[in-house]
Amino acid sequence: MTIGSAGEHTWRYRMWQHLRATYRAPFEVVGPRETLYDKATQGPTSYEYADPDFPRAHLAGWGEGWLHMAPAIRESVRSCRADVLLVSLGLIDLGFYTNAEQTAANAREFVTEARAANPHVRVVLLPVIPNVRAEADAPFAAEVARFNELLAKTAANLDDPTSPLLMASIPESYDIHTDTYDGTHPNANGEHKLAAAFAGAMHQAWGIGGEYGEPTGSASHPAPGRTWGRGSSHRAVRR
Repeated sequence: MTIGSAGEHTWRYRMWQHLRATYRAPFEVVGPRETLYDKATQGPTSYEYADPDFPRAHLAGWGEGWLHMAPAIRESVRSCRADVLLVSLGLIDLGFYTNAEQTAANAREFVTEARAANPHVRVVLLPVIPNVRAEADAPFAAEVARFNELLAKTAANLDDPTSPLLMASIPESYDIHTDTYDGTHPNANGEHKLAAAFAGAMHQAWGIGGEYGEPTGSASHPAPGRTWGRGSSHRAVRR
């Protein structure tokens, strides 16, 4: 959902466009990875972004969740000097690896590890968004709801003025039938809505960027930022 696959823009691209148009401070998109997922090779081997000028850095992995990212985040934040993390994780964990409680524990470890690399890192967390399995599988939907509840509690408990932790809101209008191409992965509509969820949280809490609207072109961007994103996902910005 964050890494994207060959030929796609990704919500990372929509966020980059938004910040270029609304954020009057220098920023850099950072992360230790650059590739898209290639469905033909079934691996992260593609550089075929829909816009070849998009800065490709990210920390996202097809099929990777909190379980995989918690051990990787400290070194990634340290080496990339990220100071804002945009994180969308959890669906793959709940679907294949861990229950709600275990997944929430991995989210706590992720935050702890990120702060070990940068005690002032800022983090925006997106809950698990609507998906086709949750629509068809009531027990799984209950597990998703339970995890989202635990994630909100985690964000509240770990929030710190020196390293703020925000929960973004699931877009109210998000519809798996019109905003995804397969019930899970976002199409262009979904990409904009996911980017808007992160953008709204950063704008309202920290004054980063403006209100989200479909970008109409690039704008000059003059003072602080490194952001990053992943797939199962997250992305970072350095300011």
